[in-house]
Amino acid sequence: MTHNFKKKFGQNFITDKNLLNAIVDDAQVDKNDDVLEIGAGEGTLTKVISERVKSVVSYEIDSDLKEKLLSLNLKNVKFVLDDIMKYEIEDIEKDFLGGYKIIANLPYYITSPIIFKFLNNSDKVRSLTIMVQKEVAERIVAKAGGKDYGVLSVMVQFFGNAKITRLVSRKMFFPQPNVDSAVVVIDVSKNYDIDKAKFYKFIQTCFSMRRKTLKNNLSHSQEFKDAVNYLDANVLSRRAESFTLDEFIEIFNKIEFKK
Repeated sequence: MTHNFKKKFGQNFITDKNLLNAIVDDAQVDKNDDVLEIGAGEGTLTKVISERVKSVVSYEIDSDLKEKLLSLNLKNVKFVLDDIMKYEIEDIEKDFLGGYKIIANLPYYITSPIIFKFLNNSDKVRSLTIMVQKEVAERIVAKAGGKDYGVLSVMVQFFGNAKITRLVSRKMFFPQPNVDSAVVVIDVSKNYDIDKAKFYKFIQTCFSMRRKTLKNNLSHSQEFKDAVNYLDANVLSRRAESFTLDEFIEIFNKIEFKK
């Protein structure tokens, strides 16, 4: 490849055709689907996606790739040469009449922001199929009680079901990164009747000091500090990592009821 790879964008491209097809297989897309791709790179994954779906809107932050991407001449693909994080969800979704699926090869620095941007703010996303660092993938699918369990794990569970579909060796990328990766599929399938923005803030508060108890973390929060006066002492003495999603929702509802 002749591209001048930019470390600030976390650029690691995939060229293996079997892997490209496997990622699209994992996304379970068909000719009725519209897809948002985040991180087109040189368009190798974009091309495979375009062959399977109705339409693709693909964002790529590196404008130096414009000529390469446009030369692919993909009729059902719209390329946006810009940083997707600069766009509001409403502006992104103007390109989609109904629901859509996300497929992305994400660098570490943007993984959580991308996940939260769409899960917290969109009602149209049906699934996310994302290539991420293996350690991040393990955090996404982690269950209560483990060292990897945290805000990311809880909030992904809040919105849907996540699973690792395949592990990917660092040797499958160019340039080769220092870590292995994994493909994670998040099916967005849940809709709890609670304020999701406030619940997200609550979960962030619960994990704000990971080694501290729930009582300690809540008491340091302006919004939730009064909860320590009426939640059960056994609950307050536990660490956030020990609570399941259902337990967090139960605690949150108690706090909201008391207000």
